[in-house]
Amino acid sequence: MEKTLLSLGHGYSAAYLAKRLVPQGWRIAGTTRDPDNFTALRAQGITPLLWDRDAILPWLENASHLLVSAGPTETGDPTLALLKADIAAQAARLDWVGYLSTTGVYGDAQGDWVDESAVLTPATERGRRRVRAEAAWSAIAGLSLHIFRLAGIYGPGRGPFAKVRDGTARRIIKPGQVFSRIHVEDIALVLEASMSHPKPGTAYNLCDDDPAPPQDVIAHAATLLRVEAPPEQAFEDAELSPMARSFYAESKRVRNDRIKSDLGITLQYPDYRTGLAAILAAEQTKP
Repeated sequence: MEKTLLSLGHGYSAAYLAKRLVPQGWRIAGTTRDPDNFTALRAQGITPLLWDRDAILPWLENASHLLVSAGPTETGDPTLALLKADIAAQAARLDWVGYLSTTGVYGDAQGDWVDESAVLTPATERGRRRVRAEAAWSAIAGLSLHIFRLAGIYGPGRGPFAKVRDGTARRIIKPGQVFSRIHVEDIALVLEASMSHPKPGTAYNLCDDDPAPPQDVIAHAATLLRVEAPPEQAFEDAELSPMARSFYAESKRVRNDRIKSDLGITLQYPDYRTGLAAILAAEQTKP
């Protein structure tokens, strides 16, 4: 049977999954709201679709797998607003549905460890939207739903190197503050493994093995670049946007045992040091 993936809100993480699947012969369609993205999508081997029900529906009716990356807004989940009845009608036929959520649903654990059994007590409005979206997707009867709670995503083009190089990186110190993160290639690895071994109704944390204070990551990036790390700055004295400040409202260490026990995952980048080193090495080998 031909494998067909419909990627709704096709973005950074979905692109890395596509890089794994296209060489295996998968048919993939990805949505975008901007026609200017069509050329880039086609270059990935993906059929581009506008965010329009008439454009999406023929693919939904023939897809074997569905990946949802589009995040909720203040008005709710955009995918369900556009396609809820259509997805419900196809639920029994879909082999696998993946919804990309966030570890922000757990809220603040004051630096303690959390796993997928933790109570969802988000501390931010973004987190509360995600909890509502997870519940709305889970309420669709018969859907082979898998929820992936992503920690901070980094990878090629998304990391601290650019800011360290241009002098805009900051080492903001908030005692006890710690974050989990995940390399984008490991996100794709986990998604592919789940698609091969579906376990409907399961939530997975996607993070590496080494939660760390954000200032440590900046300092290590500077070391790799052989430049001086930016000076430390107290959180109370830092001028931060409301969005940036909200990230510091939550401190937790996220467990990833389930992706290892259920899916047999061995992370390619188990900590930020191996991940950053690989990104820099790839940059330096580009022509």
